[in-house]
Amino acid sequence: MIEFRNIGIRYGTQEVLSNVTFRVNKGERVGIVGPNGSGKSTLFRLILGEASADAGEVVIEESPRIGHIRQHLQADSPDETLLEYALRGIPGLAEMEHDIHALEQQLDAAGGESERGRLLRRIGAVQTEFEHLGGYEIESRVKISLGGLGFAAEAFGQPFISFSGGWRMRAELSRVLASKPDLLLLDEPSNYLDLPAVEWLQRFLRAYDGTLILISHDRYLLRTLTSTTVEVDAQTAARYNGDLDFYLRERDVRHANMLAAKANQDRRLEQLERFVNRFKATASKATQAQSRMKMIEKIQAEAVAVPKRGLSAGFLRLAPAPHAGVEIVRLENVDFSYDGQRKVLRDVNLSITRGEKVAIVGFNGMGKTTLLRIMAGTRAPTGGTVTLGHKVTPGYLSQEFSETIPPEVSVFECAKRCAPGLTEKDLRSRLGAFGFSADDIGKPSGVLSGGEKIRLAFLRLFLSPPNLMLLDEPTTHLDMDGRATLERAIRKYDGTVCLVSHDIEFVRNTVGAVIEISPAGVRRFPGGYDYYHEKTAAENRAPADSAAGRQAGAGAPEAAPIRSKDLRRARALARARLQPAITALKTKVNKTETRIAALEAELENLSAALFNPTPATDFAATNKRLKHVQDQLEVFSEEWEHDATELDRLQREQAASVS
Repeated sequence: MIEFRNIGIRYGTQEVLSNVTFRVNKGERVGIVGPNGSGKSTLFRLILGEASADAGEVVIEESPRIGHIRQHLQADSPDETLLEYALRGIPGLAEMEHDIHALEQQLDAAGGESERGRLLRRIGAVQTEFEHLGGYEIESRVKISLGGLGFAAEAFGQPFISFSGGWRMRAELSRVLASKPDLLLLDEPSNYLDLPAVEWLQRFLRAYDGTLILISHDRYLLRTLTSTTVEVDAQTAARYNGDLDFYLRERDVRHANMLAAKANQDRRLEQLERFVNRFKATASKATQAQSRMKMIEKIQAEAVAVPKRGLSAGFLRLAPAPHAGVEIVRLENVDFSYDGQRKVLRDVNLSITRGEKVAIVGFNGMGKTTLLRIMAGTRAPTGGTVTLGHKVTPGYLSQEFSETIPPEVSVFECAKRCAPGLTEKDLRSRLGAFGFSADDIGKPSGVLSGGEKIRLAFLRLFLSPPNLMLLDEPTTHLDMDGRATLERAIRKYDGTVCLVSHDIEFVRNTVGAVIEISPAGVRRFPGGYDYYHEKTAAENRAPADSAAGRQAGAGAPEAAPIRSKDLRRARALARARLQPAITALKTKVNKTETRIAALEAELENLSAALFNPTPATDFAATNKRLKHVQDQLEVFSEEWEHDATELDRLQREQAASVS
C-alpha cells in the first residue's frame, strides 16, 4: 500500500532521514518506534503530503481514504456543537446527504418518465456511495466513540470551542475513528487520554479492519495492536516482521552486531589514518597514502550508524528514601472545590502506608491531579483533614512543569535551589550524571525539551530526596526505553509512590494497589492494575446480566395473527388425526417465542452497551455477539413464522372438520 524508497530529508544542516526504505502492506498493523526527535512523525507528514523528501519518493497505491489527527483544530462556526464537529469526519458526507434530499425533491416535481428514471438512477448512485461511506450509521459510530473517549452524553450539544485543547483532541480522535478510513495514522494517541479511555481505544482499534500505522511509546498499545514494527533511529529505519516483543529481542541482537561492526570500522579507520599521517610526506609512499585517504573517505561515507537506544533513559535514577513512620499520609472526610460550588472531591477517606506503590485512576476531570496536589501540600482541602506521617517528606512531580520548575530560571540555578549546600563542582557533576552538558546548564528551563524537563524534574527529586513521591504523568515525555528504566527505578525504590499515568503497561508493572476516582466516589483496590481491571469488569457485567434476565423473563411477545394459506384440505381431515400435530406445534411455537424474547432482550442490551459504553466495554466481542444474535433472531423468526402458520392452518382445518 505504501512504499518508502530511499527517502532522505534535511532540515537545514541537520540530516533527519537518510536512505530510508521499507514498505507497509495493505491490512498490516504497524508500530513505529524510536527515540524522541528521530523522525517518526516526519514519515506521517510525507504520507499526508505535508512534507517533501529531498531524495527518494513515497508511493501510495490504490488511493486509500486516510484518517489522521490534525494538530490545528477549528470549528466551522462558534455555534458548532461537539457532535456536529465530530460528524464532519468524512469529507463530502454532509454534501452528499444534501444532494440526496435535493434529488428527492426534484423527483417529486418531475413529470416525464425519462426524467424520473434519470433522477432515480442518480439517487440510487448517490445513496450507494453514501451507504459505502457509512452515512447511515455515522452518527451512532460518532456517539459511541465520543462516549468511549470520556465525553458525557450531555456534552454532545455543547459548543466545540468551549472545550480545552486536550478534549478537542479527543473529539478529533473520535471523528477520525468513526470515519472508518482505509488507512489510519495515529501519532501518540494516548497522550490525550486518561487510562480508561486508553483501554477503550485499544478495544476499538483491535476491531478496526483497515491498515493501521501507530507511532507510540505506549507498550500496551503496541503489544496488543501491532504485528509489525519499524524502528526509526540514527537517520534510518529498520523493519522487523514481528510484534513488539519480537522487535525487542531482535533489536538487541542487531544492536550488538552493529556495535561490533562499528568497532571494526573504527579500528580500520585508525589504522588507515595512522599510515596516512606517517607516510603522506614521504615521496616513495605518497601514492599509497593517497590510496588510503580515498579508502578513509569511502569508509566514512558508509559509516555504521548505531541507534541511540533512548540515550536519556540512562540518566533517570531515584535517591534512597529517608526513613519515615509506618503511616505516610491519611485523608479524613476530604472535600475540595475550585469555585466553592462544584466539589471535585467529596468525602475522601484514605490511608497510605510506608513502602506502598499506588496508582490513582479514573476519567479526566475526576480529580486525580487534585488529589496528588492535596497530598503534596500545594493545595489545601476545602473540607476535612490531611495528615502526613512522622518525618514524611513529599516530592511532587507535576505534569505541568511550570508548577515546580520556573521557566525563567537556568538549569543550574533550578538544581542549586534544591541543594544549596552543594559546591558548584559537585552540582555540575550531578547535572552531568543526569545528561546535562556544560552548555545545557546555562539554558533557561523554559526552553528545554520535554525529555530534558523530565530529567531536570527527577534531578530535583534526587538532590532533595523525598520518601513520598507523587508523580503526575511521569511517562509523558519519555520514550519506550525511558519508561522501562523509570519502571525499574520505581520497583527498586524503597520509599512510597503515588502516581497518575495513562500508560497501562507502566501502571501494571509498578503498583500494588489502585485508587479509583469515579462519579460514585473514591474506592481503593488492594491488588495491582490487573486485579482492579478484573473486579471492575465483573461489576460492569453483573448489572447487564441481571437486566437481561429480567427482560427475558418478562414474557414472550404475543404472536401476530397469521392467515391460513390453504383451508381446502381441512374438510378431509378428522379432528382426532389433527390433535397430536396441533399439540406438538403449540409446544414448539411456545418454545420458539420464549427463545425470540430472550434474543430480543439480549439484542437490546448489546445495542445499549454500544451506544452507552463503559471503560470495560469490549467492542470486538460485543459486535461479534450482536451479529450472532441478529442471525439467530432471523433463523428463529423464520422458524416461528413457518410453525405458527402451520399451526393456524391445522387449527382452522380442525374447526372446519367439526362444522
